[in-house]
Amino acid sequence: MRLVDEDGKQLGIKSTTEALAIARKSYLDLVEVAPLANPPVCRLMDYGKYKFDNEQKARETKRRGSSAVLKEMKYRPKIGSSDFETKTRQVEKFLAEGHKVKVTIMFKGRESVYPELGKKILDNVIERTAAVSRVENEARLDGKNMVMVLAPAKQHKASLNGTGTGIGSQNGTALNSSEADGRIPR
Repeated sequence: MRLVDEDGKQLGIKSTTEALAIARKSYLDLVEVAPLANPPVCRLMDYGKYKFDNEQKARETKRRGSSAVLKEMKYRPKIGSSDFETKTRQVEKFLAEGHKVKVTIMFKGRESVYPELGKKILDNVIERTAAVSRVENEARLDGKNMVMVLAPAKQHKASLNGTGTGIGSQNGTALNSSEADGRIPR
């Protein structure tokens, strides 16, 4: 087998017993890194430290990757009802996927004199997405824009698996107490 030391320097081709003796002598582990190579390649390393470092890297990558992405949806004060519905469905989709959504109302010209129109649209968005969202940052005027941030709502286990419709319920219809007992109502 071809032997590589801890620093990556090649020690040449050694027999298995020689490689194990070198590993024991230097208080390191003998790890086979390329078993299909001809001859197989083995490396001297502290395997426990190697595993620990890999776990730390994986944990760090997971921590960085799990942060929610901030999506943005822009509305206008004079938006049509069908456009509002389409954009709001997209906001719901983003929230269902676990992303935060920045909802922006863009004012042009004299529209900025009437911020209550933008607030009304934001209130409608909150109302439509109430089942899947919570308000993280309240609506605030930022220059010619009104901005609000929605975050995904925390789901309860009962609502996730579709249970919780009532005692003894089947197919979403609740049974009254006599039906739940097994008695026939008269």
